Amino acid sequence: MSQPAPNLPQLLTQAKRWFEDALLAAMRAAGEQSVSPAQAAVFATLDGESASIADLARRIGVTRQTAHQAVHSLIGMGLLEQTPDPASARSSLVRVSAEGARVHRRALAAIAVIEDVLAERIGVVAVASLRDALNAPWGEPPLVDSPDIDQGRPSPVGPPPSTGGDRPR
Repeated sequence: MSQPAPNLPQLLTQAKRWFEDALLAAMRAAGEQSVSPAQAAVFATLDGESASIADLARRIGVTRQTAHQAVHSLIGMGLLEQTPDPASARSSLVRVSAEGARVHRRALAAIAVIEDVLAERIGVVAVASLRDALNAPWGEPPLVDSPDIDQGRPSPVGPPPSTGGDRPR
């Protein structure tokens, strides 16, 4: 029996992993400290602004405990720093350190080179189309009827709710 073709979420996950693997390898080859994909996600999510660990966890879609572990390991590496939250005496904020900013600039330069390699492999037009599709407004996730697998056919799905225009937002 042949395997079904990967669905779009699986393909997007594979593509994300391809970029992560290439970036982490490039950073290691440049002599930077090795980070995990979870640490890289925390680092990339900050991108020049301060945030609480709870906010980072929400942005990345992980538990507070997972975000806390990643943040504190990055603080230990000197890539992030913690500061008191001016809005709450009981909270602190996390931000990129000066060393972290340097590493982030190097990572962005590496990503540009990785994107160039991808363009060489699949074509400039394909990369531009991919970027356009991922930047297009997709709107809120749709509420669809789940297929009735016991009957062997999908249930009918109604039209999406109107967003006031012809194109989903």
